[in-house]
Amino acid sequence: MKYVAAFLMAKLSKDAPTAEDIKTILSSVDCEIDEERLNDFMGEVAGKDVNELITAGSAKMASLGGGGGAAAAPAAGAAAEAPKAEAKKEEVKEESDEGMDDFGLFD
Repeated sequence: MKYVAAFLMAKLSKDAPTAEDIKTILSSVDCEIDEERLNDFMGEVAGKDVNELITAGSAKMASLGGGGGAAAAPAAGAAAEAPKAEAKKEEVKEESDEGMDDFGLFD
């Protein structure tokens, strides 16, 4: 992902970013660079339109699903439980200070 992000950043300023452009961006934030992976990535994007790559990638991501719907329901339920828990805490009586006069800490 770091190569993709650096490529897209370089694409904002250049029409055809090079491997050196990506290395410059990644090294500026002390990122470790794997030359083989970078060269593979550059081979994959060479001569391709960035907008088409993004469209194809978006289609692949959509096919993965997400499964986020099931997780949202319990989260909402937990949020509804929070006010009830706070109400119970408020009902707890404070302990009295009776019998604590012997210490005289603030007398």
